Amino acid sequence: MLDIALLPGEYAVCRLAAGATLPYALSSELGRADVVSVSWTADGMSVICPTDRAPAHAVVETSWRCLKVADSGVATTGTLAALVGPLAEARVSVVTFSTFDTDYLLVPTVRLAEGTAALERAGHRLLG
Repeated sequence: MLDIALLPGEYAVCRLAAGATLPYALSSELGRADVVSVSWTADGMSVICPTDRAPAHAVVETSWRCLKVADSGVATTGTLAALVGPLAEARVSVVTFSTFDTDYLLVPTVRLAEGTAALERAGHRLLG
């Protein structure tokens, strides 16, 4: 069983062109619950951020909600599998990313209730 926290607000998944500069607004004055993830590849830059921080010149998919795994740790085996499996069975799309401290999942806002219900049926606990 994992403890999962639902972060406030909606999130966006963004794509910027290869070689783009990371907008300052993504790293400045983050709120306590805000999460921003940036990945660079030769093909471009991917950004996951609160919707109100989405870069104006990016291709943006919005209306995601962010779930945070409480107390995961980078060396925990099977964490994402334990979460993605039930979501896949419920046919809920998911985008995942990890930090040094924990794992995060994005689910479509319109499927949040179905997604959290699937996670609870799998034995996970939604906090707050």
